[in-house]
Amino acid sequence: MKLIIAVVQDKDSNRLADALVKADYRATKLASTGGFLKAGNTTFLIGTEDEHVEDIMKMIKDNCKSRDQLVAPISPMGGNADSYVPYPVEVQVGGATVFVLPVEQFEQF
Repeated sequence: MKLIIAVVQDKDSNRLADALVKADYRATKLASTGGFLKAGNTTFLIGTEDEHVEDIMKMIKDNCKSRDQLVAPISPMGGNADSYVPYPVEVQVGGATVFVLPVEQFEQF
């Protein structure tokens, strides 16, 4: 048995949740926040048998696409904020960060 932890951008979370439900996979959704952009993410916890991991990974890949986004950089610490003119920077967001962990024991009450 495996535990799949998938961190996806909020924009992709409903699409992934719908795909998982349609394929009859159970998942727990947790609201989370990214450390770099301070943007909303959704973390999925998916417990599954080993033989389903590849299918779920494909679902995640198909439903969580990366995209470019313009972001205003944060003003430098200790500097004069009046003279700081932030220019937007293009960064890649979205996609998914996925961890697959072995599960030693599973109980459902």
